[in-house]
Amino acid sequence: MGQLIVKAVISGLVIAIASEVAQRSTVFAAIIVSLPLTSILALAWLYADTGSATDVRDLSWSILWVVVPSLVFFVALPILIDAGVSVPMALVLSCAVTALAYAGYLAAARSLGFDL
Repeated sequence: MGQLIVKAVISGLVIAIASEVAQRSTVFAAIIVSLPLTSILALAWLYADTGSATDVRDLSWSILWVVVPSLVFFVALPILIDAGVSVPMALVLSCAVTALAYAGYLAAARSLGFDL
């Protein structure tokens, strides 16, 4: 249980730091959040929990494959906000559009023979 708390605190600090930096500079905050910090933390926690380099490798490849459809979120969000959709609703709709992009991307990849 202690290890879970440490993971949560460190992961939360990354998000809190990015949020605080965004109030001063959106560019620097964007740099922080564009770094694969979440992926790095997840990979580190996975390795700490399992000691398995194979699991880390497999997760890394899986992350690579889903980066492309995740970019849909960052296209949809500003478009929706510019269209007058409230920020909370734009976040929800952007997540929904991104989920559809994931589903379509994975279906297309599988139909092409990729084992994802």
